[in-house]
Amino acid sequence: MMEWLLLLHVLGAVMFIGNVVTAAFWKIRAERSGELQHIHRTAKNVMTADYAFTVPGIVLLLVSGGAMAAQLGYSFAELNWLTISLGLFVLTGIIWLAVLIPNQRRMIRESERSVREGKLTTGYRQASRVWDRVGGLATLLPLAVLVLMIVKPG
Repeated sequence: MMEWLLLLHVLGAVMFIGNVVTAAFWKIRAERSGELQHIHRTAKNVMTADYAFTVPGIVLLLVSGGAMAAQLGYSFAELNWLTISLGLFVLTGIIWLAVLIPNQRRMIRESERSVREGKLTTGYRQASRVWDRVGGLATLLPLAVLVLMIVKPG
């Protein structure tokens, strides 16, 4: 049973971290192209990919991780690598819900407006800058969690 939980956990991590990194890659590539229609399609596809990969990855991580922690007798009541990891993961979720998703939605709206107006709007540029900066942090936090999960310090 534990092997299956670990497999699901690793699959969840790949889906979650993989989508976070590739979404940023495709967004940056689209913006560098300068093609407004491509930027708009990519902005929409980043949101679609979050629902297709990031959300299922989160579910797999939480369910399999919780089950493994319970089976192995880890405590959530004390400060350890597991609770720090969970705290960083929750912080990532808060950042995603409070900042990244609203900015993704704004980028979709503004990129559509950009296509109509024939130039990238100031609103898109602002939302994109926030998404890039905050998204960088929201990418580093899960990578720190990954390190903690593998190293299991203390």
